Amino acid sequence: MDYRRTAVVTGANRGIGFAVAAELTRRGHRAVLVTRSRENGERAAAALGGASGLVVGDLSVLSGVRSVADELLSRYDRIDVLVHNAGVWPSRLVRTPDGWEQAFAVNHLAPFLLNHLLEGRLLESRTRVVQVSAGLYVKGRLDLDLTPTGADFHRMRTYCTTKLANLLTIPLFARRWQGAGVRIDAVHPGVVRTGLGDSGGISGLLLKAVKLSWAAPEQGAGPVVGLALEPGSASGRYFDAGRQLPLAPVAADQILAGRVWEQAMSLTELRRAA
Repeated sequence: MDYRRTAVVTGANRGIGFAVAAELTRRGHRAVLVTRSRENGERAAAALGGASGLVVGDLSVLSGVRSVADELLSRYDRIDVLVHNAGVWPSRLVRTPDGWEQAFAVNHLAPFLLNHLLEGRLLESRTRVVQVSAGLYVKGRLDLDLTPTGADFHRMRTYCTTKLANLLTIPLFARRWQGAGVRIDAVHPGVVRTGLGDSGGISGLLLKAVKLSWAAPEQGAGPVVGLALEPGSASGRYFDAGRQLPLAPVAADQILAGRVWEQAMSLTELRRAA
């Protein structure tokens, strides 16, 4: 089958990621699902008609990100769209085998590292990169000494902070790829009913009840797909649903952004490789 585009979507077995992959498939594109669980990934691919690609890897560990990148590069000659959707809203402090707080690893380090590992293919394909973000980044309080290991862990603020860390790098990637045909933008898809942040106990049940009034994943997928397929050369922007907004001052600090970039280069061992 001839596909119009090949689109890689991380965290694609459920929620917004699955809805994005489903809509891209419906429009005639090949959706490559990146999932942590093979069983869940195969189930999602089957639900899309079995024509989707599947790459399995744990994006919370550096070796898992590298494994995903290696498989994508070996199996796909083109990556026309890359959607960074995988995310974690932690209910408790969990450190990865690399020693980093889990949300920091998944929400920030994983897309940063994947962008670098796939960069050659992205440049060849003139890829459209879409980072699924969160409006709660404005509540982030990034401490470069404490946040990576979760020494400042807070059930809500850590999610906000790791999304902020990720968002600070978007304009820098846009500048890095300027004139090369690779575009990158971030989008907050809205308040969407997904499994993000779900936990057990009474508080978990209350959250699930509240989520019943939130938008369905298909609605949240709309602005993500819109950016993924948008023509033109604009890059480095931030969207709240379908509306472009300037970054809040906390995410527009260029000095902090440079420090976040340099730290991520070191923590992902890209600095050593360079």
